[in-house]
Amino acid sequence: MTVLIVGGSGFLGAELVRQARTAGHTTAATYATGPGDAAPDSWHHLDLRNLESLNALMAEVNPRLVINASSGDADWAVTAQGPIHLALAAARHETRMVHVSSDAVFSGIGRTRYDETSLPDPLTPYGAAKAAAETAVLAVHSQAVVARTSLIIGHGRSVHERLVHQLASGTREGALFTDDFRCPVHVTDLADALLELASSDASGIHHLAGTDALSRHELGVLIALRDGLDASRLPTGLRADSRLPGALDVRLDSRATQRQLHTTLRGARQFLRDSISGERRRRTVP
Repeated sequence: MTVLIVGGSGFLGAELVRQARTAGHTTAATYATGPGDAAPDSWHHLDLRNLESLNALMAEVNPRLVINASSGDADWAVTAQGPIHLALAAARHETRMVHVSSDAVFSGIGRTRYDETSLPDPLTPYGAAKAAAETAVLAVHSQAVVARTSLIIGHGRSVHERLVHQLASGTREGALFTDDFRCPVHVTDLADALLELASSDASGIHHLAGTDALSRHELGVLIALRDGLDASRLPTGLRADSRLPGALDVRLDSRATQRQLHTTLRGARQFLRDSISGERRRRTVP
């Protein structure tokens, strides 16, 4: 099967490329500014805002599955309208589609736990773009999967892990908030679950997040312990006292989706503490 990973140069995209190739799929990947470290069978430059070039790419690659793991941040043309173009092209070519969304579609106001039936109420332009993309993708490609996820962690390469290292070393100013809660997921689990959903007859909204709700500071402490950093050097703060927009406490409830999967979506306490234990055992082996 030929798989097209849109956003293959990103953190999640690279893991999707790796797993798709390991599974024996012919894998094509796209980039916006430059190829990443992944090793697909072919790289393709793609501007999601250009429907004509997208249609040409779909015709050239002829994928059976397309997974959109791209991120345009708050750029409405890329994050909201780009996935619509992709869904239109996928539907036209009768291609299976999985679109990766975010817990940023929720506000955390009046509640903290959100399952797949919860209606989006974003607070930020990025969240609004993600929510718009979800609605439009399912409107034009009714058999598509929209998979919401949370903070993606793993292998020390995520933006969250790099931030912890920078704060611990004093090379960057800032703080890890103690009142900002999410449900982090390991990139390996997430990619595995996305490919499993893609190979099933699932459609509609699915949640793919870890089982643990942690503050960003608690997550940072676990990352520091895993990586041998001094966790006491991590500065703390309250997001409520900052001027940063966005939700304080959003916890994706993934239990309904988990019941459909063989892949286990581990909580951050499990996968980070397992890594800590493994590293300690490695160091004590003579």
